[in-house]
Amino acid sequence: MDIRPWFQRCGFSLDLNELFLWPVVEKRRPHLSSKKINMKESSRGKYAEKKCPEFTDLSLGNALTGTDLKVQLLLYTRQNQNCSENLSEHNVIASSSLNTTKKTVFVIHGYRPTGSPPVWLNDIKELLLALEDFNLIIVDWNRGATTVIYPTAAHNTKKVAYILKKLIDQMLADGASLDSIYMIGVSLGAHIAGFVGQMYNGKLGRITGLDPAGPLFTGKPPDERLDHTDAQFVDVIHTDIDAFGFRKPLGNIDFYPNGGADQPGCPQTIFSGSKYFKCDHQRSVYLFLSSLKRNCNITTYPCDSYSNFKKGKCANCEDFHPASCPVLGYYADLWKKQLRKKNPPETTAYLDTLEQEPYCMYNYFIEIITWNKSVRRGLIKIKITDYSGNTIDSHMKCEPTTFLQYRQASILVGFNQDFDKISRISLTFSTNSLIGPKYKLRIIRMRLRSITNPARLHLCRYDFVLPENIEVTFKPIPCQKKGVTASEKEPLLT
Repeated sequence: MDIRPWFQRCGFSLDLNELFLWPVVEKRRPHLSSKKINMKESSRGKYAEKKCPEFTDLSLGNALTGTDLKVQLLLYTRQNQNCSENLSEHNVIASSSLNTTKKTVFVIHGYRPTGSPPVWLNDIKELLLALEDFNLIIVDWNRGATTVIYPTAAHNTKKVAYILKKLIDQMLADGASLDSIYMIGVSLGAHIAGFVGQMYNGKLGRITGLDPAGPLFTGKPPDERLDHTDAQFVDVIHTDIDAFGFRKPLGNIDFYPNGGADQPGCPQTIFSGSKYFKCDHQRSVYLFLSSLKRNCNITTYPCDSYSNFKKGKCANCEDFHPASCPVLGYYADLWKKQLRKKNPPETTAYLDTLEQEPYCMYNYFIEIITWNKSVRRGLIKIKITDYSGNTIDSHMKCEPTTFLQYRQASILVGFNQDFDKISRISLTFSTNSLIGPKYKLRIIRMRLRSITNPARLHLCRYDFVLPENIEVTFKPIPCQKKGVTASEKEPLLT
């Protein structure tokens, strides 16, 4: 029976879908995708669809023709995690979701030469809101960042900063505090965050720069780029200093993974296509995302150069005692107090990473004292085995080491797992020489100690020989302060 004529005679205008299907839609709403719709009742009693504001999605065609600057301020909270509120459309006071008494985090993207949204955008939103209950504002300036003319996008950075200042001024008037404002800027976005911080005389709580853009900003004075004076704490991750990134330090602490240039797992030739251009630059974002997941701490080591870090000269973190060495990423501000005390308040820290998540490398020192009368120079390869029989190799690319009689040589190595207890150590000495005699390394003492977990037991082996290119395996023993007796020696397992 069709009841629509009856409703029409009675003066009603009704869609059967609204009558019978609305309860079903209501039940299914929690399972809608991130592109949710809000159902808002109109003055006529019907429900009108209101789409959630989304990040601007443009195309290469837009990049070729250029885009005029237009900024969306997309607010997410734990209460509206899947449907943003566009703060650009009204005054802060009119917001239904913004709580100015809470911490506010801004995420600011960079140059968009193809117009597409950043691939990491949804991940950073979900991971941040999973950690803390705060206001998360995605700064969408894709209209303005999308252009094939990079200087145009760079010129727009200060304009975006003024728009953000207008919003923050409204928040401050409504009870917000500069201490609770945290800005995460990627590439050009890092300099936008710096410009905002300058407008408040460095009183923002924190700025994190993820591979701040180098082109058109390198060589500029502090007021024309991100600087450590732009916030109470500024931490920076450099991953592409030889191309799109900024080479010199900019923050209270500047992290240089793998020296800040070529990142493991990224293409080394142009034949890999677009990934060759963006992989190193984007690695800073993925390292930061990994820190949010907390699968491991990405430990770093303050040092004056990557070369000295690789030589094992920079594993001492006594300046941060009783804390450990600083960690890269979201939790870097736990070292804020010690870092700001330094004069000047700028620290560079280095680390090596793996090529994929969670990127963490667990570092050890191999310390070797030899009694060869002649100088020996070569590489030491190491494997460690736990009591379950699992064996792993070092993943760090080490430089050749020079071994002098009765002098300790320290070699920094890293593993992709962290064995709590080690049952076997395997060492191989190599000079990489194809001709000439094979040498032996006569070792008085070998010590293996963790610098990722310095409280761990130091493991030693005394008085043995490493023939060139022959792997020697042995069971280590706890290190002795004054040598070792013959009864403490374990047989070598070659």
